[in-house]
Amino acid sequence: MKNILLALFVLLIMGCSSNPRVEIKTSEGLIMVELFEKNAPITVSNFLQLVDEKQYDGSVFYRVVTLTNQEHNSVKIEVIQGGLFHDDLVEALKPISHETTDKTNVRHIDGTISMARLEPGTASSEFFICIGEQPELDYGGKRNPDGQGFAAFGRVVKGMDVVKRIHTLENTNQLLDAKVKIESISRI
Repeated sequence: MKNILLALFVLLIMGCSSNPRVEIKTSEGLIMVELFEKNAPITVSNFLQLVDEKQYDGSVFYRVVTLTNQEHNSVKIEVIQGGLFHDDLVEALKPISHETTDKTNVRHIDGTISMARLEPGTASSEFFICIGEQPELDYGGKRNPDGQGFAAFGRVVKGMDVVKRIHTLENTNQLLDAKVKIESISRI
């Protein structure tokens, strides 16, 4: 009886969220992500447009940053990165405005999904998921010299075991030796 009540409570809580959710179906398993549309409207809108256009179908998780594979960085982080991967595909997309964490209040904690970028305002399709707390990726953090941080826009609500499994896969210079296929990303 307790298990039934707990399951009903979880379903009730999940159903009460007005935030959109997506399911990332990978060759390693499923990852469910809640997107914080009210906090990061530009970033979420861009991500959902790519999802709806099926741009991510057949894309990959291709990069893992671990404590042991970033010897040239004094500020260490832990993330997995995915997206379209090929520069010609990424560069064909229009970049979006940078929504900093001091404006959105979405911090880089365990399971946060965020946009990868070079300079502020250059993000378009590539994203990463945090493993553990990563405050150096927030506004004012020291991972990038510009101090603007990255645009966090949601959080994994199911499937962190999959994220952590991807994070442990063999890599060479942060690039996965065998990329993890993203079969699809779809709204749920």
